[in-house]
Amino acid sequence: MKSKIESLLFVSGNAFSLEKISSLVGIKKDEAGNLLDELKKDYENGKRGLRIAVVDNKYQMTTAPENAGLVQEFLKEEIIGELTRPQLETLTVIAYRGPIAKIELEQIRGVNCSLILRNLMIRGLVESKSGEDNLERYLITHDFLKYLGITDVKELPDYEKLNKDKNLTDLLERTKEEINPNH
Repeated sequence: MKSKIESLLFVSGNAFSLEKISSLVGIKKDEAGNLLDELKKDYENGKRGLRIAVVDNKYQMTTAPENAGLVQEFLKEEIIGELTRPQLETLTVIAYRGPIAKIELEQIRGVNCSLILRNLMIRGLVESKSGEDNLERYLITHDFLKYLGITDVKELPDYEKLNKDKNLTDLLERTKEEINPNH
């Protein structure tokens, strides 16, 4: 169970309440709390680069404070550096098909997009909003438009054609059915 909790904290960019963690791994709240305390101590005593931070009764994986300078320098470079090919691909899909749920984006790209989305959000090129189906949906920002020097997403090359692409629309419809089979 501790391994499962660790995995959830690792892949999420957000903090989890004790209730959410216990619900996700299917154990009682006090057991989840004990495992989180053990995991927190494991990281602190192991001289590792990660820690479990607890703020306002929410748990989140963070980097070790002694590595703050290195991490800040890396993130600074990531934010101001050129976009990578996976970031460009993700950004392109969001620009042409957004707002789009992460699961739909991953269906199109065929890979996990969590880290890429986080980096694009840090750069201010993508934002998320909760959709009517309670899924987070990603869309481009005004900064993205400024970055490209355009004022409207419809100014993108072949926007109308790619925004309405039948193959992608069919793929996304199948994904929606898998997510919510009752609709």
